[in-house]
Amino acid sequence: MFYDVKIDVSPVYELLSSFMIYTTQKWVNNLDIGPEWIADIESRLDEQRRSAFETAARLPFSDYDLLYALAIERHPDYGIEGYIETLASAGEEILLHKLSAYVPSVTGQDIARLRQYASPMRIWYESYFHPIEPQYVELLEEDAAEKRALVRKMDPDALVEYASGGLVLEPELPIDHVVLIPSIHFRPINTYCFYERTLLIQYPLDLPELDEDEPPISLLRFTRALAKPERLRLLRYVADQPKSLPEMVEELQETEEQLMHHLMRLRVAGLLRVHLVDRDTEKFSIRPDGTSELNMFLESYIRL
Repeated sequence: MFYDVKIDVSPVYELLSSFMIYTTQKWVNNLDIGPEWIADIESRLDEQRRSAFETAARLPFSDYDLLYALAIERHPDYGIEGYIETLASAGEEILLHKLSAYVPSVTGQDIARLRQYASPMRIWYESYFHPIEPQYVELLEEDAAEKRALVRKMDPDALVEYASGGLVLEPELPIDHVVLIPSIHFRPINTYCFYERTLLIQYPLDLPELDEDEPPISLLRFTRALAKPERLRLLRYVADQPKSLPEMVEELQETEEQLMHHLMRLRVAGLLRVHLVDRDTEKFSIRPDGTSELNMFLESYIRL
């Protein structure tokens, strides 16, 4: 399979990611920021501001596909404020033109609904993201520069798997372009969105450990993932060949909810490869590098 890879970086993506996590509260228990982050934000917002996010939370989750597509198509000179202003006031035809290349079915009704995000995003930017933007931009741009240097040295499949820590794009995928975006708020998971001939992947970047005497977060993810025997058995089960979730449900006699929980724990620990077969199908296999990294992190921490 041939496709081109672009490394994109902008604080707009990180604003969207943090806004989406807070507003929808999806995946929070599996993210490094955790529920404590939500509680901290809640304590800093007054009732009027919280109500703006509650309104946004009632809108379709699929809207974020369009919001991220608009970020890909942002004006090269625009930052966050320019992005929000475009969302709020650009003509309908302009926005339809930008988005239809990614989501051909987008309509004027979708545009009208998307404009409702502009006000809560401004509140989010002013009350949360603006103070941390300089620090985050530096980290994101540094990681993006490293990945851009690898574009010329690695083939696309290897680069995607390396950046994402185990995401494998199978030959059947109908894509011509992959956009790789470093992410901080979504650490340690990958998020991805299929568009028309384009795949957007947000991958978690590594952050420096602040306290050398504390166990590194990567080691803690490993120990949490392997704390239950059923997850060890699951790793052994997918070691021979990739398995889909329906196959696991049928063959292991476990519920889909239980398996999804175990798979997420193993994924964030970097112990699984996720094979994207098509837009609707994932398969899972063991990630050989994961066990090596477990030994490395453990030996480094206990100083063997």
